[in-house]
Amino acid sequence: MGAVCALVVTGGGLTGCSSGEDPDAGTNGVGKLPADKIHAKTRTVAGTARAVHLHGSVEAGGSTYRLDMRLKPEGGTGSVAAEGTTFGLLRVGEQLFLKADAGFWSHDGGDAKVAEKLAGKYVKVPESDPVFKKFSGFTDKDVLLGGLLTLHGTVETDGRHEQAGVRTVRITGDEGAGGTLDVSLEGTPYPLRLVRAGSAGTISFSEWNQDFALQAPGKDDTLDYGGQLPTS
Repeated sequence: MGAVCALVVTGGGLTGCSSGEDPDAGTNGVGKLPADKIHAKTRTVAGTARAVHLHGSVEAGGSTYRLDMRLKPEGGTGSVAAEGTTFGLLRVGEQLFLKADAGFWSHDGGDAKVAEKLAGKYVKVPESDPVFKKFSGFTDKDVLLGGLLTLHGTVETDGRHEQAGVRTVRITGDEGAGGTLDVSLEGTPYPLRLVRAGSAGTISFSEWNQDFALQAPGKDDTLDYGGQLPTS
C-alpha cells in the first residue's frame, strides 16, 4: 500500500503533498531496538564513558540524599545534601575526603571544639570508618551507575520524549513501577533521566565524556583525622 498523502491547502492554494515521515529520521537509530536492547546498550555506553555529571535525589537506608556529583573512573567530586545539611565529597583514587561546616560535625551533640577544627577542611576518611563505606559509593562511577541504571520487571518502551531539548526514547520496568529511563536519540545513546523504582528518587545525567579536574586538596586544606570520625 502506498504512503498516505496529505494535501495542504492555504489561502494561496495547494502548497504541497507529504508522505508519512520516519520517526527515527535523523536519530541514532536506537529507538528501533527492542526495549531490552535499548537498556543494555545505554548501560554499556554509560559504563565506558570517561565522565558524567549527575544530579537529583536518591532514597537509601531511610534517608533522602540530594546529589550533585561529577564522576569518572579515577574518582569523583561534588556535594550531597541530607537531613538539612550539605557536605562535599571528593575521592581521588582510594582517598576519600569529606568537607563540611561546623554544624555538620556538631550535629546530634558533637564536640564543638572538634567541630570547629574540622569545619571547612577536607577531612581524610579512613577506609575502616563507617563513613567511608556509607558515602564512597556516591563517588564511584561504576558502583553508582551500576545500581541506578537498573529497571525492575518487564522492560518495555514508552514512546518518544524530550529531556533538556534532546529527543529521547523512554523505557520502563513493569509499566513504570520498576523505574523509567530516558535514553538519548541524538548522538551516543546515553541515559539522560532516571525515575527510580518505587518513586525512590529522580536523577538527571549530563556532560557525558566531558572531563573535569580531579586532584587531592592541598596540605593546608587537608586534615587527617587519624581515627574514626565523629558520628554525624
